[in-house]
Amino acid sequence: MGAVHHERVEALRALMRERGWDAVIVSGSDPHCSEYPAPRWKQVEWLSGFTGEAGDIVVTASHAGLWTDTRYFIQAVRQLEGSGIVLHKTRVPEQVLIPEWLAGDALAGRDRCVVVAVDGLCQGVGAIEGLKAAFAAAGRTEGSPDEDGFRIVSVPDMLEDLWEDRPPVPQTPIITLGAELAGESRLDRIAWLRVETAKAGCDATLLTALDEIAWILNVRGSDIEYNPLVISYLLVAKDSVEWFVKKGGQPDPDTRDSFQELLDDGVAVLPYDDVSVALAGEMEDGMITRLAVDPATLNYNLYHLLKTNSVEGAIVERESPVAFRKAVKNPVEIEGMRDIHVEDGLAMERFLYWLEKSVKGGSTVDEWDAARKLGSLRAEIPGYRGDSFETISAYGEGAALPHYITPRSGAPVLEPRGLYLVDSGGQYMNGTTDITRTVPLGPCTMLEKEDYTLVLRGHIDLAMAVFPRGTAGCQLDALARSPLWRARRSFGHGTGHGVGFFLGVHEGPQDIRQNFNRTPILPGMITSNEPGIYRDGMHGVRHENLVLCVEDSRNEFGDWLRFETLTLCHFDTSAIIVDLLGRDEIEWLNAYNARVFRTLSPMLSPDEAEWLRDKCKAI
Repeated sequence: MGAVHHERVEALRALMRERGWDAVIVSGSDPHCSEYPAPRWKQVEWLSGFTGEAGDIVVTASHAGLWTDTRYFIQAVRQLEGSGIVLHKTRVPEQVLIPEWLAGDALAGRDRCVVVAVDGLCQGVGAIEGLKAAFAAAGRTEGSPDEDGFRIVSVPDMLEDLWEDRPPVPQTPIITLGAELAGESRLDRIAWLRVETAKAGCDATLLTALDEIAWILNVRGSDIEYNPLVISYLLVAKDSVEWFVKKGGQPDPDTRDSFQELLDDGVAVLPYDDVSVALAGEMEDGMITRLAVDPATLNYNLYHLLKTNSVEGAIVERESPVAFRKAVKNPVEIEGMRDIHVEDGLAMERFLYWLEKSVKGGSTVDEWDAARKLGSLRAEIPGYRGDSFETISAYGEGAALPHYITPRSGAPVLEPRGLYLVDSGGQYMNGTTDITRTVPLGPCTMLEKEDYTLVLRGHIDLAMAVFPRGTAGCQLDALARSPLWRARRSFGHGTGHGVGFFLGVHEGPQDIRQNFNRTPILPGMITSNEPGIYRDGMHGVRHENLVLCVEDSRNEFGDWLRFETLTLCHFDTSAIIVDLLGRDEIEWLNAYNARVFRTLSPMLSPDEAEWLRDKCKAI
């Protein structure tokens, strides 16, 4: 496949020569700055073959590079082979990001204005502003035709003529969640947003992030695989709500036809592609005088149109209040998440029981077989709406890739030795799950046991955290890393990410990672706890639960918070080196496994329950 992608890069270079572009940036996102784009916007994958969730490509006349982070280094090297595209590493001390690289040596020495082309539909406002700042810092003047000038041109759907059979904008059935599931009606949420809009001195807010739109309207779809989202824009004004969406597909037979309910609630349903014309018209007619937008999720093309067709000060750039409000789950959402983790835990325990019996019994099971089995067990759960991401089913060296892609044919066969890692989750009408378990399939090496235990110790230390109100995830991150650091080991990805309620398995604004993010972890927020360790060509270990931040206590030193673990699935103790754990950690582990057995065993078969009893014995 490398030759195919090399040809595509060369076709892009021919287009560059024809248009007079010195460089092209191809983004891995979509018009809504989504982490997971629909197939239509998987432009990085089409051009390079790289399938990671985070990556951007820059092509010049003499160089093509992919910028991605530590999660994908090994994967990128393999997938880029033969394409002529070079890996540029990010989230490492020596990183040189795209703006600095382009403004530096990459385009130095030009005797005319440098022209950089972007697909403005798939580039966020912040990315373009960063690019402009880098060129300005390098001494180039925007718009100048001279040799010290630069110009950024926005070319929506830049690859359209090169990409044969490019998928269309998706249209899938839309479902609605009532207040009995979501905890609030859409009218309540719209009213809240209007209050927030007025506080900002604006008379309308444009929402462009898909999960925020889904949350406000209490709608879900399947326009993006594994994400129950609808490709759309939402304009909430004082007296109107306009939803720009591709209305298509058949009504979902298991739910209500949402469009009529939306109309009944005063939501106007308008064509997706009309958003820019409609907004420009409403601002020109004075129907909107000050429009709030979030530059973190607004694409550059729409931003540029709004700025050039409005008076000074009419576009107010501010962080959307929806992301933070959405992250703090209400009591109904919390109970839904607690309930679904019981059902999801049963599926996990049944899967691990089947896996152990099959492998030890001599059955041939490969990574893909295991992933399909787990998926079939989740599909039996009432309210199941699909997986929350593609299951990572990895044995041995495959698990050394944090985002390993399980091959559908020729997958490695699981053997009764070493470690097997499965990272998976489900989307349900009453919640979203994300769990990783690394389990021994038989005898393990001492190094495997050490890594297994140290990662588990880090997981437990974070799970036991008690912290004052206002503490950010970046301040808690070292709790999970400290056991590994003391052994001179580490991992490159974040320790935790926010999780939505029947929404994206990754959401913000909170996280637990080394990057400096001052968003506090507050009661009602649900975050993953997933330290790991990865040894190229050998094995990988990751232990992941979802945790809910809850109130702990109050005293003269302040308000104290802690975590409640939502995920219910035992940790296998057979690979643990007990001497590497402290007394508190052993007590936590024993109490957690006992809770798993107490909660799940009554709903398992007698054989499964007896097996789980043995797995949950205290150490």
